[in-house]
Amino acid sequence: MVRIGFVILTWNSEKVIDRCLNSIVKLKQIKPYVVVVDNGSVDNTNTIVDEYSTKYPDAFKLIRYKANRGTTVSRNAGIRALSEFELDYYCILDSDTIISDGAFLKLAHEMNSNPSYGIIGPKMVSSSGVEQMSARAFPTLIEKLYKALPFKSLQKKGEEIERQLPPNEEMESYPVDYLMSACWLIRPQVIHTAGLLDEKLFYAPEDAEYCICVWKSGYQVAFCSSAQITHEWQRLSKKKLISKINYEHIKGLIYMFWKHQYLFSTAKLKKTFNGDK
Repeated sequence: MVRIGFVILTWNSEKVIDRCLNSIVKLKQIKPYVVVVDNGSVDNTNTIVDEYSTKYPDAFKLIRYKANRGTTVSRNAGIRALSEFELDYYCILDSDTIISDGAFLKLAHEMNSNPSYGIIGPKMVSSSGVEQMSARAFPTLIEKLYKALPFKSLQKKGEEIERQLPPNEEMESYPVDYLMSACWLIRPQVIHTAGLLDEKLFYAPEDAEYCICVWKSGYQVAFCSSAQITHEWQRLSKKKLISKINYEHIKGLIYMFWKHQYLFSTAKLKKTFNGDK
């Protein structure tokens, strides 16, 4: 049985968290340990999670913050809380996902078959059947400008720059630049080597930045198209043009470009990688 420690963040997530946790307790071939880190919810989120903690005291734990601490601080707290368990993998999972044995056994199989993989993620599809672009090229200033400008042709060009296609259509998994952090299966060794998430980032692009660190540590990031989960994608940065989320996103991009010393192209960045363990 595969032992997986799940880290799930919540923030006023009462509409989605029960479905997520229920899908975890229904797993038959995965032994889950779950840490939910709540970022100051004022709805019934904590009550719902408490019910699972009471029913499954050895498998569920709730960490509560009075205010929103963002994604990196909160996820790191969850990872640290899971360190007491002997785990085969960690999993960063969004609260608006629904998972299954099949998807995670496939991810684990691909990870076992490819020792160079440090993080792997599944195909993510909404309940209405919309597939999300979970595997992406590292962001550059050019791509971000294309997507931000109010011209559909340039926005489409930006999306094409982002897209990561398989080298071979028959491949069940393949390396990509980075994955959206809605569902990451992570080797414990990666956390020991690459470290935890960079807490100088409040929100995005913590996923791209951490994947850069994983690549630099000698592991690859991979996408598995044959494993599929449900994800009701909430694009927080799209809801308001001027918002704290967008401000943090822009600030985070500037920090990432500075930290990893690239801006318009990723060619120089990728020369620092060694993803051949």
